[in-house]
Amino acid sequence: MEAIAKLNNVPTSPRKMRLVADMIRGLAVDRALSVLKFDSKHSSERLEKLLVSAISNWQNKHEDARLEEAGLFVKEIRVDSGRILKRLRPAPQGRAHRIRKRSNHVTLVVASRSNQTNEQTNTSAE
Repeated sequence: MEAIAKLNNVPTSPRKMRLVADMIRGLAVDRALSVLKFDSKHSSERLEKLLVSAISNWQNKHEDARLEEAGLFVKEIRVDSGRILKRLRPAPQGRAHRIRKRSNHVTLVVASRSNQTNEQTNTSAE
């Protein structure tokens, strides 16, 4: 029982986004939301919206299950490099320096802990 949310072409460098993503990887959803809410980095606002979207996707997918009893956690979060806009900046003596404006793609997967424990017991019983 998992749900996925994606965020494409975020105009932040992947390195800066990974710093925030590493903070919430593996955390419970409510704990991850509080960490993102009180973090001062700009990327945390975008990840907070993405996490809320993933929770909403999980609720739409599993309408019969209760959110409080599911024990959702951040199962996987990937930050991949997106397109790079190349610009030129004037430099001394008629030269030019290339400026690379990076972007990224974020994929967030939330899953329920109750389902994880059931899968582990089923595989160990076999």
